[in-house]
Amino acid sequence: MSTRSNILITGASSGLGAGMARLFAARGRNLALCARRTDKLDALKAELEQAHPGITVLVKPLDVNHYDQVFDVFRAFRTELGSLDRIIVNAGMGKGQPLGTGYFHANRQTAETNFVAALAQCEAAMEIFRAQNNGHLVVISSMSAVRGMRKNINTYAATKAGVASLAEGLRMEMIGKPITVSTLYPGYIRSEINEKVEKAPFMVDTETGCKALVRAIEKEPAKAYVPSWPWAPLGFAMKVLPLSLVKKMT
Repeated sequence: MSTRSNILITGASSGLGAGMARLFAARGRNLALCARRTDKLDALKAELEQAHPGITVLVKPLDVNHYDQVFDVFRAFRTELGSLDRIIVNAGMGKGQPLGTGYFHANRQTAETNFVAALAQCEAAMEIFRAQNNGHLVVISSMSAVRGMRKNINTYAATKAGVASLAEGLRMEMIGKPITVSTLYPGYIRSEINEKVEKAPFMVDTETGCKALVRAIEKEPAKAYVPSWPWAPLGFAMKVLPLSLVKKMT
């Protein structure tokens, strides 16, 4: 397997995106980083270039809900770097309230950002990879995608199940071709998306979680639960247990 030298990460201004960027930079990879908050992106670029002067770090503003902009930014990164070897579809949000409680606007925003915008990112990535006849697409799903979830994460879980299905369909299509598709299912990793969650089982800090994500991504698996312990066995249990028991676990 050749080294994926040029890596694009969406939602890279903070949290898991920024954490993965730091770890890939330490491995000598060139980075194409995009997010809405350009001040944080610029600060991250300066930090990485100072720590790792041998790499190239490009940054561009991107709101993934501006779908045409997704294609423009991805294409521009490819032109500037010459190729994109790995694209990590990471941008997302965690707003949500129980269905029927008057917060359709929040649930819709989560659905559009986590699924429709992810579709745009996958489309833009695959356009590039098909032209190159090579590449590694990484879709960040969630452990909540394994089964339907309740209350505030109902819509979030549904969107993450949707992107996992999207990735699996692509993976099937790419069998025997030099384009790899990986789906990652993170458990509870502390980041901005869950900073207000006070109690969550098996929560790990951002650095620990990002190290596990990068280790998994580098192996280019079809899918991976991250961190593998305890989420791999828990994922199996969540798939087979009755909903009444899954409810008690979540």
